[in-house]
Amino acid sequence: MNKRAHVTITVGHTPDMDDAFMFYAIAEGRLPTAGLAFRHVIEDIQALNQRALKAELDVTAISAASLPAVAQNYWVLSVGSSVGEGYGPLVIAKTAKTPAELDGARIAVPGLQTTAALLLRLAVPRHQPIPMRFDEVPDAVRQGRVDAGLVIHEWQLVYKDAGLIAVLDLGVWWQQQANLPLPLGLNVVKRTLGKTLAGRVAWILQESIRYARAHQPDALAYAMRYGRGVDAGRSQQFVDMYVNEETLCLTARGRLGLGELLARAKAARIIDQVPTVAIIDPVLDALRNTASA
Repeated sequence: MNKRAHVTITVGHTPDMDDAFMFYAIAEGRLPTAGLAFRHVIEDIQALNQRALKAELDVTAISAASLPAVAQNYWVLSVGSSVGEGYGPLVIAKTAKTPAELDGARIAVPGLQTTAALLLRLAVPRHQPIPMRFDEVPDAVRQGRVDAGLVIHEWQLVYKDAGLIAVLDLGVWWQQQANLPLPLGLNVVKRTLGKTLAGRVAWILQESIRYARAHQPDALAYAMRYGRGVDAGRSQQFVDMYVNEETLCLTARGRLGLGELLARAKAARIIDQVPTVAIIDPVLDALRNTASA
């Protein structure tokens, strides 16, 4: 009689509403996980980028910009990506500025390895980046310690509440440049797990997202624990922005967008090489075929 082994998977994700929404069903035990137990490591995306450089976690969220540095140890999961289309990180300031006036400006960025910081380097090559935690950026702008700030997460929706002005929408800039979806965050899985187990993890995460979308009120209430005071309406707006069809499974256009982002980074000499991007799709049979894996 076969008995499925109990395997613990360490999974890193951010303390943000979109990630919380995606992992709600797993974290709250709302669906079977076919012999897998998940130990959640919840940290800021820049901290997770650093962990991925050391291959510390089995599955983790990373900035898409960090993929070249970790691709030797991780495959990309087609599930769980944060992808914008016509929207994305914002450059904010106290007073109106044109994009040209950002040339040479001191701009606070939420970590040098983030996709937001990469996009800013592509759009404004000669700015001076000042790295700090993402939640410290707005205060740095308000206090005049920097000329402008690059905001991600819920600050894309609430910057006006702080009396700040959006001077450059990098999601719009990308749409104008590439006319492709903009992959900002990815989930990756350690290659040492093997493709069978990786496909199984992808399937479970996809089922977790499906469950959350089918149980919106409960999943949103759970996600709002990580909303840092954002009201229900804007919480729903944020989740709708970054838990979309590309999140459920990265489409052909989404995969082209990832390739284009990396190609532009290489052309701008921000990265040395574009890695071969190996993507793991969910495999239904993986749930049945890994009892002896």
